[in-house]
Amino acid sequence: MIVRSFKDIENTDRHVKAKSGTWESKRIVLAKERVGFSLHETTVYAGTETTMWYAHHIEAVLCVAGESELTNEETGEKHWITPGTMYLLDGHERHTLRPRTDSRYVCVFNPPVTGAEDHDATGAYPLPTEAPVLTAEGVGRP
Repeated sequence: MIVRSFKDIENTDRHVKAKSGTWESKRIVLAKERVGFSLHETTVYAGTETTMWYAHHIEAVLCVAGESELTNEETGEKHWITPGTMYLLDGHERHTLRPRTDSRYVCVFNPPVTGAEDHDATGAYPLPTEAPVLTAEGVGRP
């Protein structure tokens, strides 16, 4: 069993601040836990714009605080994201987030991230290098 809080990981290597200055992410579950997903709390700052494309990941995002405009860059479709709204990037959609207020999200990635990822020039994270261990019982730790 693993028990940790977001407060426990503040200012550690699990607390990643984007080079762009538009967001920070506290990565509470990573690939090294070998559970098949990663779990993050991400804060995106008011008045910024971040274009992302998870070419190698599926991401589920749940807004827990703040208000943002989400644009699907492939269709031009816009959505207003507020607390309690979830969006799922199940088709690797290129998207842009424009927070009106500082906004917090709980995010789940599959495959899991290793922890140090930041968006590259295309908006993507690199292909993960730590894969979960598959056992007869499913995904597990060694």
